[in-house]
Amino acid sequence: MTATTSALATGTLPRPAKGGLGQMAHDSWVVAKRNLRRMLRIPEIVVFGLLQPVMFVLLFTYVMGGAIAVPGMSGSAGADAYKQYLMAGIFAQTVTFAVAGASAGLAEDMTKGLVDRFRSLPMTRSSVLVGRTWADLVQTGFTVLVLAVVAFIVGWRINNGVLKALAAFGLLLLLGYAFSWIGALIGLSVRSPEAATSAGLIWLFPLTFVSNAFVPVAGMPGWLQAIAYWNPFSATVQACRELFGNPTGAPAKVWPMEHAIGVSIGWSLLIMAVFSWLAVRKYRSATG
Repeated sequence: MTATTSALATGTLPRPAKGGLGQMAHDSWVVAKRNLRRMLRIPEIVVFGLLQPVMFVLLFTYVMGGAIAVPGMSGSAGADAYKQYLMAGIFAQTVTFAVAGASAGLAEDMTKGLVDRFRSLPMTRSSVLVGRTWADLVQTGFTVLVLAVVAFIVGWRINNGVLKALAAFGLLLLLGYAFSWIGALIGLSVRSPEAATSAGLIWLFPLTFVSNAFVPVAGMPGWLQAIAYWNPFSATVQACRELFGNPTGAPAKVWPMEHAIGVSIGWSLLIMAVFSWLAVRKYRSATG
């Protein structure tokens, strides 16, 4: 069965070329639907993607939360403060750790020859990556929704109103979408899904832990504080804490923390612009 025949059989063959952004949007949606159907048919992908952030919430809240003090909070308020302080960091970690799944999924498509089949169809090349990142964004959004429910159960609260909370979740999804393009580049650059998973995670641990996500930056060595404050991850975490109305840990008077919302948006757009260009370029060279 040829690629075109297979696509017809599954109902995924794109329509004739529309030209420009219209064709790319249609083709990307076709690819996104294919990946979303795969997630539904293999629910383990979603389930195991949920387990890790939920375990982080429970471990940090009940095991380490009592030993970590949030500056400016004491007494009974201090006992609950870390729980409120923590969740923005867990949300941000969750959306960025989705990179590993994105890179592994694309690497698997490459090794199985699925990407070569897409090449035989009348579709724009960049739509394969755009559709993949759209599907990853949907999965990330669902994961964050479930995680928010778990957070409410353990005592986390939104204190600044629904609209600002939605803006915070929007910043998280924007960061997650930007990082999914890093995952796409990694998936195109390695030779196996296993290597893609490792490559997608190894650099994320220092990025997330050298930040304000889990502990106040003030307790770090001076030279490390500068790195943490300018970390794009820290900007999004700080912005989300402000929008959620959660404790911020008395941040230092440094520019990225004083303008966290704008810095978060700027970092996400910059990462997306750079890595989407690199990923599409890598895809074209790999399949050209």
